[in-house]
Amino acid sequence: MVNQGGGAVAVAQIPTSFGHELRACLRCRLVKTYDQFRESGCENCPFFQMEDDHERVVDCTTPNFTGLISVMDPTRSWAARWLRIGKFAPGCYTLAVSEALNPDLQNICEEEHVPYVLPKRV
Repeated sequence: MVNQGGGAVAVAQIPTSFGHELRACLRCRLVKTYDQFRESGCENCPFFQMEDDHERVVDCTTPNFTGLISVMDPTRSWAARWLRIGKFAPGCYTLAVSEALNPDLQNICEEEHVPYVLPKRV
């Protein structure tokens, strides 16, 4: 956790490797390794409960993404605002994913009152 003048902000894990094992969350586009998602889930999407659930990690993440950006202070970064990740935890994000969440997971987002935007090229 990082304290930035008023409150604690969760910091996402940084990928431990930058090889073929990287995956991106289909909702928030956070990038970590498969093992990191399985061990600690997604810091921005805890309601998906990916921890220790192989199938949920596979359903909620994708190895198919474009580009990578590291964001230290999303609230002050113009790039984070442009990518619509300004309210997410500091960490590594992809510029775009090409897959959509399945309808069941989209329903979880709706039930949790969190926005989900379909990727532009599905």
